[in-house]
Amino acid sequence: MDLLDGNLELKEVQKLQGHTDRVWSLAWNPATTATDVPAVFASCSGDKTVRIWEQSPSTRSWDCKAVLEETHTRTVRSCAWSPSGKLLATASFDATTAIWENVGGDFECVSTLEGHENEVKSLCWNASGSLLATCGRDKTVWIWEVMPGNEFECLQVLQGHTQDVKMVQWHPTMDILFSCSYDNTVKVWWSEDADGDWSCVQTLGESSNGHSSTVWSLSFNAKGDKLVTCSDDLTLKIWEADIIRMQSGDGYAPWNHLCTLSGYHDRTVFSVHWSRDGIIASGAADDAIRLFVESKDGLMNGPSYQLLFKKEKAHDMDINSVQWCPGEKHLLASASDDGTIKLWELATLP
Repeated sequence: MDLLDGNLELKEVQKLQGHTDRVWSLAWNPATTATDVPAVFASCSGDKTVRIWEQSPSTRSWDCKAVLEETHTRTVRSCAWSPSGKLLATASFDATTAIWENVGGDFECVSTLEGHENEVKSLCWNASGSLLATCGRDKTVWIWEVMPGNEFECLQVLQGHTQDVKMVQWHPTMDILFSCSYDNTVKVWWSEDADGDWSCVQTLGESSNGHSSTVWSLSFNAKGDKLVTCSDDLTLKIWEADIIRMQSGDGYAPWNHLCTLSGYHDRTVFSVHWSRDGIIASGAADDAIRLFVESKDGLMNGPSYQLLFKKEKAHDMDINSVQWCPGEKHLLASASDDGTIKLWELATLP
């Protein structure tokens, strides 16, 4: 499919109902990329529950397979699967993080992580599944080490943000952690050696062509050498770093601003996700989903990105999360304040 030929449609495959409050976040189970495993994702909501959705291999339709409830006492804001797909971590406004394990089809809460002073906003596993990061309204980022027997030990509490931390995200191949905040910045945390302390090695702020308002979300491209951020300032920004230098052990290489996508959104951009084949999806408070791709021209002044498609009124209210399925190339899930989840397929018009 040549994406820039036009004639594309974001086709609604199914609308999933069940949550009784806004749906905050979605996470695809990475194990479902295998050909013989049904696709599965988790969703979490203001109704204090997490739902597990699975696609039937025969009918291709999606059904709720489990409701994880009676563990969190307030909104569940974020969910993330471990790289193996065996564990699901959930972050709640009740100041706890719960770890769930799929035991013969039943999900059991096997660990509860406490320490944040108040709302836990986001969490993310590193690429090997050995570390879990959490962040919260208390302006801190915590790094937990995964120990045998579903034990988790806090390795370090990272302080540096001056406001609520909205999201944490590990780099897809290296143990470098990124956090976005209400203080309008993205901070980059890394440790010189495996047993060393983590420190903030870079702040992507307004002085470095960064955002001028709350940064809500970020996502990496497949190679991990580019990063996209989205903000309350109505823009998306693309950043680039020399990851080959970092992977070769030659020290930290800074992220540099490549370009800003502005003029596309007129309300806050809450979520952004980069697909494996290079399509950036954004979800915003204007109820629309937009797709962007790198432009074929404009390489004279560095890469530029263009709007590929805009789906107006994708939901009835704010879109809080957009996530590409890691397996099927052009399947996108979106979650909204309207309490629904929708599955979309990017298809070529006949």
